Amino acid sequence: METKKVLLIGATGLVGNECLKLLLDDVDISSVKILTRRTLGIENPKVEEFITDFEDLDKHKKAFEVEAIICALGTTIKKAGSQEKFKIVDYEYPLRVAKIGLKSGVIHYLLVSSIGADPYSKVFYLRTKGELEKALESLNYESVTIVRPSLLLGKRKEYRLGEEVGKWFGFLFPGKYKPVQAKNVAMKLVEKIKKSEKGLQIIESIEILK
Repeated sequence: METKKVLLIGATGLVGNECLKLLLDDVDISSVKILTRRTLGIENPKVEEFITDFEDLDKHKKAFEVEAIICALGTTIKKAGSQEKFKIVDYEYPLRVAKIGLKSGVIHYLLVSSIGADPYSKVFYLRTKGELEKALESLNYESVTIVRPSLLLGKRKEYRLGEEVGKWFGFLFPGKYKPVQAKNVAMKLVEKIKKSEKGLQIIESIEILK
């Protein structure tokens, strides 16, 4: 198997950080490029950081010299401050990266979305996620992988009430809504990079649990 170069976006998040660990440990991944607002302070010969506010992505063409892009970028409406600012982070930035990647010859785009993502949902969060999925599907990538995890479990820097509830009472959730470990989501993403199946691959939360 040929080694691959990967661009990771959202490396400081729960899933993104787990992806970073797996990519660095994987002998089939030769290079991990990271788009980030601030340096992560990682000393590893496989890592190359590109500091950006995501408004000047065109200045970082070298970051897109990869075979695959993992987008684990995301926020909450509370943290963003408004629905408009949330949509910039969870829709505009991922789509902008995807378009630049396509022009740069990237063949595989992988997205961390959400269970229930639907462009016609009445729930703003799920509608935004669904709109992004639909936009990505219209791009001419050789491969697109979308994972739709339920509530994510893992160690975050900030406290999130919903995840604490999921941690303690997740066993009460109906099957497909059971919380999933962020590490398992990351494992599925890295697995898909190495397989590079052509076309659209949608991985529902229940598949991650298996």
